[in-house]
Amino acid sequence: MTSPIRAVFFDLYDTLIGFDPPREVIQGRAMGAFDLTADKNGIDAGYALADALMAEQTAQAPLSTLTPGAQLDFFARYEQLVLRGAGHEVDLSTAGEVWKEVRRQEYGFALYDDVLSVLEMLRSTGYIVGVVTNMSRPGEDVAESMGFHGNVDFTLSSMDVGASKPDPRMFRAALTRAGVEPGEAVHVGDQLETDIDGARAVGINPILIDRHAASTDYDACPRITTLEELPPVLATFR
Repeated sequence: MTSPIRAVFFDLYDTLIGFDPPREVIQGRAMGAFDLTADKNGIDAGYALADALMAEQTAQAPLSTLTPGAQLDFFARYEQLVLRGAGHEVDLSTAGEVWKEVRRQEYGFALYDDVLSVLEMLRSTGYIVGVVTNMSRPGEDVAESMGFHGNVDFTLSSMDVGASKPDPRMFRAALTRAGVEPGEAVHVGDQLETDIDGARAVGINPILIDRHAASTDYDACPRITTLEELPPVLATFR
């Protein structure tokens, strides 16, 4: 390593993993039941709106703390924004029904194709590699089930820490596990509030990964579109 960066932390969803099949396929199938159509660009635009709502909610209170009814209400609003980005204005009741149809689709999560090779390269180069996720499951279980357990040094979840990004406790826990100072770490994530602002607030260097071109004009920190672009960015830190 030639830079002062010693540790690289990663967000999970839309950073290391994505829907399988892709989210535009899942949404398209669900929307088709209501005679609604959309293309990938529309779905991407909708998710950019919806994920901003998710970040706002997470900053206030994790979804896991909400009652089942409140969670359904939230996801009706979430789906309403997905549909808005796709060009459809629907009421919350209809959006809630579309969301239920989304949940009925068969889907899972899979690592993006660029993940394992980059994780292995980072560790072989000497970086400490960690994953910091807001999932409400033990971090080690997440790593095992998603297939990257042997490719990272640790995985921390909201359940492990008792907090959710952008809460500083999440990032400080990662720093403690890595044994580094904030300025010696970067955090790679896709959400501006929970990942980028949250990391910056504790002194960690943020890097935005924008796989779906949702923040093309963002220039407040380095921006990449694939993990293959990460190593050259790390080399720029002096």
